[in-house]
Amino acid sequence: MRYGFIGLGHIGRYLAMSLQRKGFPLIVHDLRKEAAQPVLDLGAGWADCPRALAEQVDTVITCLPSPGATQEVLADKDGILAGLAEGGHWIEMGTLGRDEILRFAELARQHGVRTMESPITGGIHLAASGDVTVLAGGDKDMFDTHLPALKAMGSQIFHMGPLGSAAVIKVITNMLAFIHLKAVGEALMLAKRGGLDLAQAYHAIAASSGNSFVHETEGQLILNGSYDIGFSMDLALKDLGFALGFGREFGVPLELASITNQTYVEAKAVYGGKAESPMIVKLLEDALKTDLRAPGFPAKLL
Repeated sequence: MRYGFIGLGHIGRYLAMSLQRKGFPLIVHDLRKEAAQPVLDLGAGWADCPRALAEQVDTVITCLPSPGATQEVLADKDGILAGLAEGGHWIEMGTLGRDEILRFAELARQHGVRTMESPITGGIHLAASGDVTVLAGGDKDMFDTHLPALKAMGSQIFHMGPLGSAAVIKVITNMLAFIHLKAVGEALMLAKRGGLDLAQAYHAIAASSGNSFVHETEGQLILNGSYDIGFSMDLALKDLGFALGFGREFGVPLELASITNQTYVEAKAVYGGKAESPMIVKLLEDALKTDLRAPGFPAKLL
């Protein structure tokens, strides 16, 4: 199986590096060739456009930031479908809405290409170590075919069901993470304004029933003031929009998600859409004129 990988941003480059290191030689492409350099340094080949990449492989993996980017990379005249042979496979590892992945899959089907979705969760530091969780949706035989490659990128692999299933669960996990992040900020602020040592409070929470993955990871980035998780306000709002859409569709009131979404809207207005998503906590810090710095935490998780 010959793989190509397109989209070498904060997450994609680490996924591609894991594949290359673990015996899956790649052809890669990104809008910025410098983003591909860490993968090229490991021996991957380079293609000048998605079409040129697709012409050299059996399966194209993409990890793209938005439906618009997916549309362009997939269906442009120099896109994947212009180069991938009939019977080829396309795997999208970015976060798309359920209707979007189904629409793109139908477009691919018209070109004789099969589709699987495999969004990941766990963040940039787990992507770097090859320990992300992979949430796959699509035909079981296609999942089985690509399971070795998925295992090269992640430590826990879930086949969620037919195409579109992974989009739903990925949005759910992201929704929970954003809600947890807002809660972590409020909890740390209570500790600070209550006169507690923040570093000690962080460790106490981590050892308590109130702990969460978000507290353990993004909590550190709040305390060191970097907020650098490699995930933007715009991306958070995109995913929260998907979640709220599912809430309307499925008849589920998502009160916490709605409140969290409004916090992100306010934070984007202040800091901009490209700002790091944990900066919703800085919104609280600025409003109360109280910072949440604590010594002894790394500047980044990597």
